[in-house]
Amino acid sequence: MIQKVIYSVLMFLLVAVSGEAQEKKNVLFIIADDLNCYLGSYGHSLAKTPNIDRLAEEGLLFENAYCNFPLCGPSRASMMTGLYPDQNNVKRNAILIRDRVPDAVTMTQVFMKSGYAATRIGKIYHYNNPGDIGTPGHDDPASWSHTINPRGRDKDEEDKIFSLVPGSFGATLSWLAADGTDEEQTDGIAATEAIAQIEKHAASGEPFFLGLGFYKPHTPFVAPKRYFEMYPREQIRVPEVPEGYLESLPEPAQRILTLRKPQIDLPDSLAVSAIQAYLATISFLDAQVGRVLDALEQNGLKDNTIVVFTSDHGYHMGEHGHYQKRTLFEYSARIPLIISYPGQKSRGKTTGSLVEMIDFYPTLCELAGLEYPEGISGKSMVPVLKNPRKKIRKDALTQTVYDGYSVITDKYRYIRWGEGGEGMVELYDLQNDPGEMNNLAAEVKYDKVMRKLDLRLTDRVKAAGKPAF
Repeated sequence: MIQKVIYSVLMFLLVAVSGEAQEKKNVLFIIADDLNCYLGSYGHSLAKTPNIDRLAEEGLLFENAYCNFPLCGPSRASMMTGLYPDQNNVKRNAILIRDRVPDAVTMTQVFMKSGYAATRIGKIYHYNNPGDIGTPGHDDPASWSHTINPRGRDKDEEDKIFSLVPGSFGATLSWLAADGTDEEQTDGIAATEAIAQIEKHAASGEPFFLGLGFYKPHTPFVAPKRYFEMYPREQIRVPEVPEGYLESLPEPAQRILTLRKPQIDLPDSLAVSAIQAYLATISFLDAQVGRVLDALEQNGLKDNTIVVFTSDHGYHMGEHGHYQKRTLFEYSARIPLIISYPGQKSRGKTTGSLVEMIDFYPTLCELAGLEYPEGISGKSMVPVLKNPRKKIRKDALTQTVYDGYSVITDKYRYIRWGEGGEGMVELYDLQNDPGEMNNLAAEVKYDKVMRKLDLRLTDRVKAAGKPAF
C-alpha cells in the first residue's frame, strides 16, 4: 500500500514537472543590424519583405517604437541590461558590459535561471561589422549557455566590395551584388544554424531563448545578385534636401550629419546605387527570416514560441542628406518592432503606442511568466499587446553623441543639445512635418510647447540617470 502511494506521488510530480516544462514558452528573438522601417508592412512603396510582413499579420506591429541610443553598442547594451545608457554607462561601441555593470542580470540570464537554454547566433551585443564577423565580438559570455559565430563568403570576398573609401566597409557606404547562394552568406549560415537549433529543441523539448542576430543590412550592403535585380534603378528616388537646410540646425546636429565627408552631397547615380543595395540587402535578410519562421512551424513550435523581430536602431538613406545613424531624427531613432506570441488576441493589428527598446526585457519576461529584477528601467508592453489602444508611456526618450537628448510625443519631437538654450534646441510638429525638415524652435508661438517639453525632457533624463542598483 505504501509503495503504491509513493508511486502515485512520484507519478503526480513527474506529470506536474512535465506539464510545467511544456507550458514554458520559447523565445525566438530576431534582431537586424542598421535596419530602418523600409519594410512592406510599414508602408514602404518599394520594399519586398513578404516574410517579415507575414509575421506582422500574425503578431502586433508597433508603429512608434524607438531605440534608446542610435548606435549599435549602446543600443544593444541597453536592451540586454534593461538599463538606460546613462545607467550602464555604455555610450559608445566596443565596450564589454561587465566592465561597466559587472553585477547586471541580463535579459537572457533571467531565462537561463528558469531552466532555459539561451543560444546566441551572430550579433546580439556589439560587433565591429564586418570586422568581427566569425568572432565573439564584444559579447557577454554570462548571457548565454551556447554561442555560434557564423562566417560566410561575404567576409572572405571583401576585396570584391565597392566602397566610397576603398577598403573601408563598416562605417562607409559600400556594396556588392554577390555570386553564390543565400546559404553561403554569413546571414544565410546564421539562419541555417538557427534552424538546426530549432530542430534540436523540438526533439528534446527543452525550452529555449534563441537570440538570432543578423549582420545585415549593415554596411557593406552585400546580397546575392537576384536581390539587386528586384529593385530597378529607375524606380528609386533620392530624398531631396532644400538648399541651406543644414544651417537651420544646432551645431551638434550639423556635426553628425556631416561626419562622413565622402557621403555628403552624393551624386544621384551613387545615391541610387546605395539605396538599391540597401533594399536588396533587406530583401535578402527577409528571406533568411522566412527560412527560420518556416522551420519553427514545420517543427511544431510555432504555437508555443514568442517571436520578436526588431533592429538595434534605424538608418538614414539620404533623408536629411545623411547616410548613417546617430541622429535623433525619426529615420535613426525609430525601429521596426513586431511581436507574436501564443494566444495573442491582437494578431494582424498595429499600435501607435509609444514604446522603447528598454521595454523588451520586462515584456519578454512577463510573456514567459518569469520574474525580472526590480532595478531595470523598462516597462512591460504586455498591456499594449493585449489591447493595442493602451499606452504605457506618454513619450519616448532617445539620446545620442554630443550630449543630445530627444523626447517624442504623439505630436512633437523635442531635441536638446547640452544645456539647451538659443540655437541648441529643435522642435518638430510630427503631424504636419513627418519628415522633420522644419525646425520650429525659433518661432515664438511655440514657446509654451517648448517650455513644457523641456521640463518633460529634463525629468526623463534625470530618471534615466538614476543608479539602478
